[in-house]
Amino acid sequence: MSLNKLLLFALLGLLATFGLAQAERVRYDNYRLYKANAENAEQLAVLKQLEGSTDSIKFLDGVHIVGADVQMVVAPHKVPDLLEILGKAEIKYDLLTKDFQKSMDEVDEKVAIKGRATEDYNWEQYYELDDTYTWMVSLAKQYPHVVTLIEGGKTYQGRSILGVKISKSLSEKPGVFLEAGIHAREWIAPAAATFIINQLLTSEVESIKDLADNYNWYVFPHANPDGYVYTHTTDRMWRKTRTPYGSCFGADPNRNWGFHWNEVGASSDPCSDTYAGPSAFSEIETFSLSNYIASIKDKIQLYVSFHAYSQYLLYPYGHTGDLPDNVKDFQQVFDASIAGVAQRYDTKYTGGNIYDAIYPAAGASVDWAYGTQDVRMAFCYELRPSSTSFITGFKLPAAQIIPASEEVLDSIIAMVGEVKKLGYFD
Repeated sequence: MSLNKLLLFALLGLLATFGLAQAERVRYDNYRLYKANAENAEQLAVLKQLEGSTDSIKFLDGVHIVGADVQMVVAPHKVPDLLEILGKAEIKYDLLTKDFQKSMDEVDEKVAIKGRATEDYNWEQYYELDDTYTWMVSLAKQYPHVVTLIEGGKTYQGRSILGVKISKSLSEKPGVFLEAGIHAREWIAPAAATFIINQLLTSEVESIKDLADNYNWYVFPHANPDGYVYTHTTDRMWRKTRTPYGSCFGADPNRNWGFHWNEVGASSDPCSDTYAGPSAFSEIETFSLSNYIASIKDKIQLYVSFHAYSQYLLYPYGHTGDLPDNVKDFQQVFDASIAGVAQRYDTKYTGGNIYDAIYPAAGASVDWAYGTQDVRMAFCYELRPSSTSFITGFKLPAAQIIPASEEVLDSIIAMVGEVKKLGYFD
């Protein structure tokens, strides 16, 4: 039986198994959203002690560096305790909203969610996992000599990590690997990935046709399917996998890769959103996807990861401020890509090496691809918006899906062109 048929049967089985499960949704009525800032190492240590200490305080940013804003969602009964701790430590803070649920609901009016209508699959709304998978299966039927369904492994709950290979030539072409959705709540990332899949297959724009005709594409819109489903059924703010660890669930799948694992910018607390896991590749999602990547590493010259939000373009390393040996090439590609992303809507991206441009973060997929698989060009996009508001950050209105996707595709066109100019595809 062909791989495509196996995946189709697996997909249909999963639809039947998980389509019936409906968990009670997590709500944040009267929860407060605070922003705090540690101005020295002692204050940072206080925030680190708070992180993961209770389910009643949910940290929405990693507690990694002095001077960085950290947002926290706090249950009503825990507010007095939190303010007392912050006050004693003289940590400055601001109240951003008195009712986190109400603020999210107001944003939800602009975030359209679509399901069960894959015949008109488009980018005017966000889709549930099953609908995107069904659409991907349909592409393999519609473009049988161009699209091949590929499986990057399984999840803890038994779902397929489904991707597509797009190849318009029987001869070997340079390869681009695109991974999205590794953080479950970052919905714009998989939406942009599917937009790019569609453009590669349908666009008549010469620059996009060049990408489709002259490169092989390996695209995985959902690197964390269990987490993504959980954001639809239960907790919109979920980030991690769904592996149980005692009374807590999940590890951060972008801190779990086996390259300088858990050295910095990650947590050893299973309740933390940046929990690195008990060991490198402890999560079946990262373990199996990494095995797939390793099996084709000689076919990949460019690795791209989609995240949200902040409008950054990032390159290795996350575990250290030391720069990669080909940093001049990275900077040249970075400059071209930043110019590309701005050309359509004048959207401003910034960035640089992960450690300095955003924060220390060891165990990320981009670093692993560069550091262990000899993929000499590896980048991470943090997509729209630039806003530092957590609520609007992860709940990008559906009306922005297409422009956000168009501009990142413009950037990738420029990126591929510059990588080619530097000889990495030779």
